Amino acid sequence: MEQIQNNTKAFSSQKFIVGIDVHKKNWKVTIRTNQMELKTLSMNPSPSELGNYLRNKYPGGEYHSVYEAGYSGYWIDEELKRNGIENIIVNPADVPTTNKEKLTKTDKIDSRKLARELENRTLTGIYVPNKYQQELRSLCRLRYTLVKDQARMKNRIKGYLLFYGKEMPENNECSHWSGRFIKHLRGVEFSYNTGKDTFNFMIDELEELRKKIVIVTKKLREVINTEDDKGIVRKLYTTVPGVGYVTAITLYTEIMDMRRFSTTEKLASYIGLVPSINASGERESVLGLTVRNSKYLRYLLVEAAWTAVRKDEALLQYFNELSRRMKKTRAIISVAKKLLSRIRHVWLTNEEYVCGVIK
Repeated sequence: MEQIQNNTKAFSSQKFIVGIDVHKKNWKVTIRTNQMELKTLSMNPSPSELGNYLRNKYPGGEYHSVYEAGYSGYWIDEELKRNGIENIIVNPADVPTTNKEKLTKTDKIDSRKLARELENRTLTGIYVPNKYQQELRSLCRLRYTLVKDQARMKNRIKGYLLFYGKEMPENNECSHWSGRFIKHLRGVEFSYNTGKDTFNFMIDELEELRKKIVIVTKKLREVINTEDDKGIVRKLYTTVPGVGYVTAITLYTEIMDMRRFSTTEKLASYIGLVPSINASGERESVLGLTVRNSKYLRYLLVEAAWTAVRKDEALLQYFNELSRRMKKTRAIISVAKKLLSRIRHVWLTNEEYVCGVIK
């Protein structure tokens, strides 16, 4: 037995399948080969430790692993490959799961399931951006988070005023929260200084968030203007009606490589512009938009579609035709999907958008 362990070619060309249930403090790892489970063990969250274990235990083998996308990001994938392990990352929702596994969920069961399905070739890995793309995407997502925080703070301010019976002025300044409107808010009086101080703290927080959004947006512009040598964002995306600079940057950072979507349908599915369908026999029910979507892109595409129908007569004609037989809120989804198809065409052909084209 000692001789086998010391022989670096003992398992030459034999494939070993590794399912990893990733957690912060430990991993649950299942190893399989030839449709047989060899071992399930707990280990430290270390790709190098896993690589050393496989090489010592099964020298000369080919190692293939899988783990689910989540909080851990992509660094584990990079380190596993550096340690000689061919790895893929999968969407947890795409892992085939039996009813028993749904009812009894443990880390051990999850790692076994991942190893089993990888060996059965039922798993497809997600797109893994490079380091630069990851960091650029994180910067863009930070802006998204700050904008959401800003909206929450505005709602807190409104709620605070409502709680004390203070009315919000009904005008454009209220909807845009201009500098004049902020100054007006600071002039709202309360019975005691405590209430006034609390309100001012909220406004201070709002103004701080607005400053951060401006800084992050400016930084994104600088990076894109420097790195986008093909002008996809600056010259092409912004020619699409309804697509402003922020929407263009978000599209660019979330998609990165349009060639990974072979059809518009696959791109629409990734973004979440396709319906959920329940079909059985001769019955088919459309349940509305799928719950699987990119939260950073779907709402942007729908907002862009509302603007596009006012600027592109061909899209307006298409929208009006759809609106005769369905609600406008449903019709705009179809417009968003058509707009997405044109955005894909602009990206792949490096041609500017042309309004009024019916296709």
